[in-house]
Amino acid sequence: MIDSKLPVVALTLGDAAGIGPELIARLLNRSGVTERANIVLLGDAWLWQDGQDIANMRVPTQAVQSLAEVRTRADTRLPAFLALNTIAKEQVQRSQPLAACGVSALHLLNLCMDGAKRGEVDAICFAPLNKFALKQGGMNHEDELHHFAQYLGVTGYFCEFNTLGELWTSRVSSHIPLKDAAAMLTTERIVESARLIYKSLQASGTAEPKVAIAAFNPHGGDGGSCGREEIDIIAPAIAELRGSGFAVDGPFPADTIFLKARDGLYQAIVTMYHDQGQIAIKLMGFSKGVTVQGGLPVPITTPAHGTAYDIAGKGQADVNAMLNAFNIACRMGAARL
Repeated sequence: MIDSKLPVVALTLGDAAGIGPELIARLLNRSGVTERANIVLLGDAWLWQDGQDIANMRVPTQAVQSLAEVRTRADTRLPAFLALNTIAKEQVQRSQPLAACGVSALHLLNLCMDGAKRGEVDAICFAPLNKFALKQGGMNHEDELHHFAQYLGVTGYFCEFNTLGELWTSRVSSHIPLKDAAAMLTTERIVESARLIYKSLQASGTAEPKVAIAAFNPHGGDGGSCGREEIDIIAPAIAELRGSGFAVDGPFPADTIFLKARDGLYQAIVTMYHDQGQIAIKLMGFSKGVTVQGGLPVPITTPAHGTAYDIAGKGQADVNAMLNAFNIACRMGAARL
């Protein structure tokens, strides 16, 4: 039966040398997954078969010839599979970051984004990628988020979110040298980051999120004796946000704010640089975290962990983060639809 209320969620197998194909097999084997979305998997037939072999699972699919066919399928109980030839088996060496894997991954993601531009895809969820392989394969950006933003023509603010259950984090600066993080800290960027995570949480189902703003310096700057960023940059951002009706508090020292969030006082934390939030989130639940690409016109999600080259091909991959990424894509895709 056609269910027009289900969002079309596009899946890709991720880096061909990592655990992605196995994760997708485990995901699509889970009970209830196909009831949440009209799923289309894009990838090479041999690689999809390899992922099923590693997971020791068989996942029936329905062949389609284009993304345009997916939304009007007569029956969405089976995932659609769009078989493409992007990489040959002999080009892949398991557990190695290779240019061919980067080319393949980028090509498939671009096809998904093309589908989103045409209204054929409501959300994208991809298995883990390797940034070095992507750069070898032609990505000219610091990370995939910046590639997505350029490809989709984004001109406004965008940033990466990391989520763990009900807790989301964003960051004012991301994949840059730590020595450059202070120069990226501005009142405008903090305001934009907080607004974006607030609205994204609402799109994911949290009606009235409470947002905490982290400090930049140790002990929140100790009244200016250990840095003035809290006084000169962060506090004015918080005042502007509150004046616009956003429920934000802070700045809180970064070494204590995650305790408050863990206890449910906040649903989001705006951190000032990459590791300030990532270390805490990954310690709290490495195998469950999700990365959401924020500020794009189409929801894009992925597990927060990497390609796990150390266990690739061994049948040991944990599907929990992949499942969480898929569930967020479904919720955000449904809101977009």
